[in-house]
Amino acid sequence: MDKMFNVSSSPHVRGRMDTQKIMLCVLISLLPATLFGIYNFGYKALILILVTIASCVLSEWLFNLIVKKDNTITDLSAVVTGLLLALNLPHTLPWWQAVIGGVFAIVVVKCLFGGLGQNFMNPALGARVFLVISFASQMTSFTYDGITEATPLALLKEGESVEPLKMLLGTEAGTIGETSVICLLIGAIFLILMGIIDIRIPGAYILTFALFIMLFGGHGFDVTFLIEHLCGGGLILGAFFMATDYVTSPITPLGKIIFGILLGILTGIFRIFGSSAEGVSYAIIIGNLVVPLIEKITIPRAFGITKVKEVKEDE
Repeated sequence: MDKMFNVSSSPHVRGRMDTQKIMLCVLISLLPATLFGIYNFGYKALILILVTIASCVLSEWLFNLIVKKDNTITDLSAVVTGLLLALNLPHTLPWWQAVIGGVFAIVVVKCLFGGLGQNFMNPALGARVFLVISFASQMTSFTYDGITEATPLALLKEGESVEPLKMLLGTEAGTIGETSVICLLIGAIFLILMGIIDIRIPGAYILTFALFIMLFGGHGFDVTFLIEHLCGGGLILGAFFMATDYVTSPITPLGKIIFGILLGILTGIFRIFGSSAEGVSYAIIIGNLVVPLIEKITIPRAFGITKVKEVKEDE
């Protein structure tokens, strides 16, 4: 009896990755795009990144202090939210507006709904859309090399030509973290190899969007036009780093594919038929709201349970 085992509650098998390690991997994966963004846009981008991260971390710490909850800033989720939000902002955005976005992301979208694991949409994207609605002119004004110019997607929308090579490298106007596709793909490959994200969501997202562009983009199977749309805007950033958010994306394998297809269709509709040149943020947020329904219809049937048909006895 002295050697009896102490049996604890489930789960009895735990993964090697906890929240802090997962968030650290995400931060590492975002380093290439972050460093390039700082190189591309200068010290203003660095200041905006630091201010946004600080506002997110401080907001979570103060909220937990006020409501007398345990401190959760050590799990690094607030840091990830702040960095993702900063990468979705133009480097010319006033710092105080970035602070408002950070507070909105953490307090309104995350903490008021119960904290990490309870938010109904991606906090960084929720804050970005909030800032676009509140400060439209500042959020849609992009400067590169001291010259205010339209983004490649905006130029495509107007029927003008763009340079795909610049879109791959990132030497163009845009938000801090969305311009360099190469840097984003390096980070995405790292996340896939580390087993942090599943390829189903970004794969279904990008393939569906590509098919939508070829069918409804007005250029048929023009490979150059397709590459320009794939490399432009926040598609790669959104597909690999925000659509794959554990909390706001489906957990079932089929659900992930359906979710990715939905995002691809929505992004295509917003870009081709909408008034805006971009649509990734809106597509992912709408997709987040549909996730409960997707999981409800794709949840696998428990082993050993079958559907019993009622048999009516003959009178």
